[in-house]
Amino acid sequence: MCYGPFARICHWGPLTALGIIKLVTGMTIHCSGMWWPPARSLGGFLNSLVFISCSGFTLYNFLSSMYHGPGYLPQNWKPVNEGDCEYLQWCGVCQGYKAPRSHHCRKCGRCVLKMDHHCPWINNCVGWGNHAHFASFLAFATLGCLHASIILGCSLFRALNRVHYLYYGSGKEPIVHLGLYGIILCVLALGFTIGVVIAVGMLLFFQIRAILRNRTGIEDWIMEKANYRRKSRNEKFIFPYDLGVWQNIRQVVNFSCQPIGDGIFWPVVDSCDQFTLTREQIEQKTEKRQRTKLYKIIHPASGSWVPITQGLKVCCCPPCTDEARIKLELGDTVSVTRWRKYWLFGEKIQDLPQDEESLCRIRGWFPRRCAVEVIDGSEQSVKDKKIK
Repeated sequence: MCYGPFARICHWGPLTALGIIKLVTGMTIHCSGMWWPPARSLGGFLNSLVFISCSGFTLYNFLSSMYHGPGYLPQNWKPVNEGDCEYLQWCGVCQGYKAPRSHHCRKCGRCVLKMDHHCPWINNCVGWGNHAHFASFLAFATLGCLHASIILGCSLFRALNRVHYLYYGSGKEPIVHLGLYGIILCVLALGFTIGVVIAVGMLLFFQIRAILRNRTGIEDWIMEKANYRRKSRNEKFIFPYDLGVWQNIRQVVNFSCQPIGDGIFWPVVDSCDQFTLTREQIEQKTEKRQRTKLYKIIHPASGSWVPITQGLKVCCCPPCTDEARIKLELGDTVSVTRWRKYWLFGEKIQDLPQDEESLCRIRGWFPRRCAVEVIDGSEQSVKDKKIK
């Protein structure tokens, strides 16, 4: 059990990331010293210096993203002008209003300023306070691993053909000697570098796009629903925080990677105000409640991510999200707001006092075959309904 400053790092995500950084850095420096010795040429020195710099900046920004955090809205927060409360959503867990661009994170248990997503690799949210550090971490990790993959790939080739170079080489080629364990570690490190370049490079692309648009992943989803609501009227929702490419970049990127502003009030375009987006969110939530349907549980749901007892199709077609899977008992009632072919998303209805209800919410996905829809007091099996 970890406490104090080590509590956040004692998690599989940061420990795995640090392990990969350590393996790739150590193996690359070891191979680079044989493949292109830094003491023998200026090129070898610059090669090692560039890689060590990328590795150092990767580690620095990784730890900064983790420990600086995204910034949290104070508990019991409310706007100075109480009349503005009608434009804001209420958070029952934090017992306060959500500021514009703030969202509650179930994993952190707090309302996060300008929340983008919760990242398991840093065991923290990405938001207003650490967005620049997180983007820098992704950039240096991608560049460093791209550089490392070249060094490791060339070193592995030299090591596997060492005998050929000894007998048929000119004698000027660098000799890379790797034993059995060295080759295994080199192959493992090379695999990690290629994986990081592909996976982290894709995430870097999405973060760069988010910075250029000044729009988080959550706000992308809000915008998509906002435009869908106006589709019949041939209108488009104006995103209030899109100030133009250069101004959007300046909202996040700076030399010190320090956040701009206070994370609560934001510059907006002339045709919008501070609560344009929050009013849209409230309207979307109102429509969502109107679409809500009640379901009665007729088969217990285990809460497993792979409920093998519910059938092969249920296991093979899960919702592509890290949201919770909930355990339900026979006779429970669930308020469902999202539907998939084999899964439903909803909140279990509990008989609790109002002040405790928001703290003990049970919400998540469960297999669709476990429930029947309640229609006018009767129950209709989902098997009897045409699944669209």
